[in-house]
Amino acid sequence: MSTWLLVDGFNLAYRCFFAIPELTRSDGFPTNALHGWVKTIWKLEDQEEPEGVLVFFDLGGAQDRLALLPDYKAQREEMPEALSKQIPVIKELTRLMGLGGIEIEGVESDDLLAAQAVALAKAGHTVKIVSSDKDFAQVVDESISMMLPPSPANPRGGWRNMGPAEVEAKFGVVPAKIADFLALVGDSVDNIPGVAGVGPKTAAKWLNAHGDLEGVIAAAGAGTLKPDRFCDVVAADAERLRINLKLTTLNLDLPVQPAVRPATDGPTLVKRLAELEMKGATAEAEKRYGAAQGELF
Repeated sequence: MSTWLLVDGFNLAYRCFFAIPELTRSDGFPTNALHGWVKTIWKLEDQEEPEGVLVFFDLGGAQDRLALLPDYKAQREEMPEALSKQIPVIKELTRLMGLGGIEIEGVESDDLLAAQAVALAKAGHTVKIVSSDKDFAQVVDESISMMLPPSPANPRGGWRNMGPAEVEAKFGVVPAKIADFLALVGDSVDNIPGVAGVGPKTAAKWLNAHGDLEGVIAAAGAGTLKPDRFCDVVAADAERLRINLKLTTLNLDLPVQPAVRPATDGPTLVKRLAELEMKGATAEAEKRYGAAQGELF
């Protein structure tokens, strides 16, 4: 079957925004994230030659998780204004490039993306998730992998593929245990508190010894969890840890899109890039989509 790229929209947009120095159109409209966005998408398409690309964005309101933890993601800073101005244009360019855009009010894009990845894999496709968000490691398998951006320590190394073996090497547990792992260690990005004093190595050791979060809780209650000092702590925290697991587990029971690539609108894309004064991207779009500016008038 074919390969599909599923892009974590805000994850990539933030990366593009901070990776490229300030760039603006002549009237002051910011364009640095736009430059990074189109260049990155084109690079990934050239490298992976996918059948299609789907891009997922949040519309706000993780209602199910907020009901469990009112402080869920409460510590996150507001999006920089210069990036916020570019998001609608990123979405517009995404559509014109022939990429599917998926967003649903009140549903987190992580859940939408994960559900789509699993559905495509079950249909026989190969799926590559373009994101550095560790939550997606829980759905990695032989058909689903994560594409991580170039490492700051080796920027020329390019985008890296993380499959099941790489997940286990990085976290110390197999993908099926990632949600349990995050429930124990917590997730500062999402404002989910873990067990005080428990780091990745201890959490991985517990899960490998006791199977899953319930096994760890049972071991704590039986007094067999090591080190001993954590038995009372984990037993007392059991209900909160079960809530953590609900927070860290991606919801795969969501509607998915058919595996059909939308049409590309090359002429309009070239026109918009020209209007944004993105000269290099305009020239590249003309080559890629065979649409010269002269055809637009």
